[in-house]
Amino acid sequence: MSNLEKHPIEIVEAPGPDEPAGSVTVLEPRDVPLGGPRAMHVRRTLPQRGRSLIGGWCFVDHYGPEEVAMVVPPHPHTGLQTVSWLFAGEVEHRDSVGSHAMVRPGELNLMTAGRGISHSEVSPPTVGTLHGAQLWVALPEHARNGAPFFERFVPEPITIGAATVHVFIGELAGSRSTARVFSPLVGAQLDIPPLSTVSIDVDPTFEHGVLIDAGDVSVAVGSGVGMPVPASHLGYIETGASILTLSTGDTAARVLLIGGEPLGESIVMWWNFIGRTHEEIVDFREEWQAFIHGTDQGRFSVVPGYRGDALPAPELPAVRLRPRD
Repeated sequence: MSNLEKHPIEIVEAPGPDEPAGSVTVLEPRDVPLGGPRAMHVRRTLPQRGRSLIGGWCFVDHYGPEEVAMVVPPHPHTGLQTVSWLFAGEVEHRDSVGSHAMVRPGELNLMTAGRGISHSEVSPPTVGTLHGAQLWVALPEHARNGAPFFERFVPEPITIGAATVHVFIGELAGSRSTARVFSPLVGAQLDIPPLSTVSIDVDPTFEHGVLIDAGDVSVAVGSGVGMPVPASHLGYIETGASILTLSTGDTAARVLLIGGEPLGESIVMWWNFIGRTHEEIVDFREEWQAFIHGTDQGRFSVVPGYRGDALPAPELPAVRLRPRD
């Protein structure tokens, strides 16, 4: 999914101060309309001013359930992977390396942008309700200029206590995804019945995030005191936790667990680009604009099968993209 904000904020992220040991920090979402007057609205918990990365995860949009049509024209990405995960609905994906796939519930669609890719996302006219999450992973330095590619993976469900778990990125509880990633990561959906407590063994070198899609959920580190995390919010847990404990209330819960080793690299993220410097972002934007105006065929190329114009980049802010205090 593209970041369709007309005035996207820039993110420059470097390692920050540690959170208190064993704590769960609740990150509130902000409502972001994507598009025009009949915009699709998403609830964005990453990036935000207080935190921009959880491992390599750098972008989390949570949307629906909503009766809405998704029509996102071809748009670019650099230096990241897009992770598409649906709970309901269907989206048609096309990209400039020739991939054509339907994104469906319970099926991972992973697009690695590398040095540059463009893609479109359109929900079929027969699909009414859309509900899911769009996540991005920042590629580390050694992988960010590689060749773009696309892959699909359908995880087999496993059980952890009372929870049904689909591991779509990395490894959890002995279940491993075959999707290719370039830094240590985990991503999984957990469906937990009402009035249940589930303890999950996690990698203590990872920091973690727990995104609540539905239900009343309390998140604790080990056997500590649980922190209520409301729906559409993201609970953040620093490195050092080896067990996460999730408890539900009177209703069933569905959550996404993400995590990874701290990236350890500064990134600059603006619109749909991830780079390392202001100058790189300026160059990416200029290359995309030149491509859509037919004067450059370098980093980006046409999305086969899409009928319509590509999405122009917004104007850069009047100030230099730089680290925040």
